[in-house]
Amino acid sequence: MPRGGSFIAADFEEVIVPALWPDVTTLLRQRWRRTWSKQRDDYRVFYVARCYRDDAPRVGRFREFTQLGIEWLGTRSLADRRTVISLLRRVLDELGVDGEIVAGVRRGRYYTEPGFEVRGPHGNLAAGGRYAEGIGWAIGLDRVLTP
Repeated sequence: MPRGGSFIAADFEEVIVPALWPDVTTLLRQRWRRTWSKQRDDYRVFYVARCYRDDAPRVGRFREFTQLGIEWLGTRSLADRRTVISLLRRVLDELGVDGEIVAGVRRGRYYTEPGFEVRGPHGNLAAGGRYAEGIGWAIGLDRVLTP
């Protein structure tokens, strides 16, 4: 996975996701365990990737969609959660998206503590939380950029 670019001057490096993936976080967690953790103490990455849902179709959920996300791998700091949530708020503001960040939300299969979501007028717009390898979030761009 080649890298390049930076993200809102927040020390997050771009990771190119080469194909359609159901879950980019899982891909990056695996990459952290196999390679990146042997090269550095922590790694802040961002991505924009085409994704697909491998669960049952539901109203308002696109089967294929574009996802913007960040992952801060290798971190255990108490401040990292505030940092990634603050960055999420900044990105939403830059996109002109109005949404409430709600903490204490039960998230998916690999999260190790209650996560957070962004709730907008038409449902959840973004979500994230801490997992064994780090902390991150993702925004479904099709949801926030579609009127």
